[in-house]
Amino acid sequence: MRRFSSIFRKPVSVEVEGGPQNGDRWLVEERSIDACRPLRVVIMGAGISGIIASIRFAQRIPNLDLCVYEKNSDVGGTWFENRYPGCGCDIPAHTYQATFEPNKEWSQFYASAPEIHRYWKRVAQKYGCMKYIKFKQRVVEARWDEKNSKWLLQVQDVDSGSVYHDSCNILISCTGALNDWKWPKIPGLHDFKGKLMHSANWDESYDYTGKKIAVIGNGSSGIQIVPAMLPDVSHIDHYVRGRTWLSPTFARDKIDERGGAGLDNISFTAEEIEQFKKDHQVYQKFRKDIELELQSVHGVTIRGSPEQIGAREVFAQNMKRRLARKPELAEQLMPSFPPVCRRLTPGPGYLEALTDDKVDVITSEIVKVDAEGILTADGKHRPVDVLVCATGFDTTFTPRFPIIGRNGISLADKWKNTPVTYLSFSTDGFPNYFISLGPNAALGEGNLLVLVERVLDYFTMCVAKMQRENIRSMSPRREAVERFTKYCDQYFSRTVFTMKCRSWYKGGTEEGRITALWPGSSLHSMKALAHPRWEDFEYEYVNDNPCGWLGDGWTEDEKNKTINVDYLDDDQIDFPTPVVESLDGVVYQNGGNPNGVEDTVVNGTNGTN
Repeated sequence: MRRFSSIFRKPVSVEVEGGPQNGDRWLVEERSIDACRPLRVVIMGAGISGIIASIRFAQRIPNLDLCVYEKNSDVGGTWFENRYPGCGCDIPAHTYQATFEPNKEWSQFYASAPEIHRYWKRVAQKYGCMKYIKFKQRVVEARWDEKNSKWLLQVQDVDSGSVYHDSCNILISCTGALNDWKWPKIPGLHDFKGKLMHSANWDESYDYTGKKIAVIGNGSSGIQIVPAMLPDVSHIDHYVRGRTWLSPTFARDKIDERGGAGLDNISFTAEEIEQFKKDHQVYQKFRKDIELELQSVHGVTIRGSPEQIGAREVFAQNMKRRLARKPELAEQLMPSFPPVCRRLTPGPGYLEALTDDKVDVITSEIVKVDAEGILTADGKHRPVDVLVCATGFDTTFTPRFPIIGRNGISLADKWKNTPVTYLSFSTDGFPNYFISLGPNAALGEGNLLVLVERVLDYFTMCVAKMQRENIRSMSPRREAVERFTKYCDQYFSRTVFTMKCRSWYKGGTEEGRITALWPGSSLHSMKALAHPRWEDFEYEYVNDNPCGWLGDGWTEDEKNKTINVDYLDDDQIDFPTPVVESLDGVVYQNGGNPNGVEDTVVNGTNGTN
């Protein structure tokens, strides 16, 4: 008997006659329901976010035209750009890596910038990112084209300065929040005739051995620079504008049990690294123990919590212990505001360096800089050979180039007073534009890398939805942005972050709005970003047809004669767990086995399996 399916061995034409009846609009689109329309995605920046984004988009979005513009000559972002002495990660290296690419060969508990850069470059190469990246190319303007639902880009070749045009369906910013460095506004700064350097623009060719150094700033960069330069210089004048808490070392017990007492920046031995490589369970336990501690301190950020109340004494005792050689420094450095109001850093070796006879801590305000050195408000003039500005970045989230959304609105104008977003990564009026580490995305505690991964997962879910449902543009609703903004303000009112301390969390102000931090813990962000609330977005559809996602009644496999029924395979079926009562009254639980074998007695007189 001839098989019925043989009738259809020749390709079937999908052209049909007919059209809208009685003037009704025709809703049937000439596409399969599962057709993946081509999309061009442009990512700005090849730092950590850009690398992970290019991996996930290439992995999850079919029919993709992907391009990454990077202004530098290599990947790595901040870990490529920052070359100052002592530059490194101030949380344990084993928590500062991609979850899908664990590194068992970190040489130090707190990894150095060169080692971190090597790791991320290896990740980019391993997962094929390099073919998408165009180096020394910088986006200098992005303008939304409403008619075609595309971003029109102007891209500058860094070497030649020439500008060319590009366009894309989706634009993703992975440029980072702490990337736009600026000289501090100190009178006469550029009159200095010695060597002037900024921590974010370090001259590695300069030999500072034996020189007298001034380091301005006690933020994260200054805290790393002072102990790193100290062994090689004749003297350091360290200018401290504000008091700050130095936290106890993260996972201190892990260091102590490895014989690291007194050595915060301990290195891993070759034997330990080899054991990590050979025994995955040993490595996983070490890694998860550190992660658990990192993720267990959220309570310290809440005003009046037992953790917050207890933290002041713990931090104070830690600082006094580390400053024991010069106990008077503790009173000069410890602030009146509570711990965590500013960014936490353990500062391996920093407090110990301040007690060295070669270091003077200067709290008097800088009045001006002249050709030879620095004049302070106490009337003293201190000559130096090298002036290091460890004074940070522009933290206002103001775009560094024009980004023009719907109706000609500039993002810089929209965010002039305060940057407002939906869940930190998008804002109303700027369709198909996503930001990694945008306003209200950073963390005051916890693991930032898992947040970065989750937000990039979210982007791929949005783009997959656009492709699947024939959406040409999506953006958060204004009311969703307003709700999230209000939620942030209410949430932070109960935290120590809004107390009076100068912080980049508040754009460098003492009492401004919290614009940098996620409103919750690291674990909270993972839950919030796990499942998109599609109802918080507004959409426009290809051909203005919201029904277009249904296509023409066909699937791609049917058109291509590649039909399969693997949905009947056991590994594709979600077997429920049956509970069956036998005639003798014994209840058996099958455990979801499709063949109904290996039943387990869960209730009965014999009580055995």
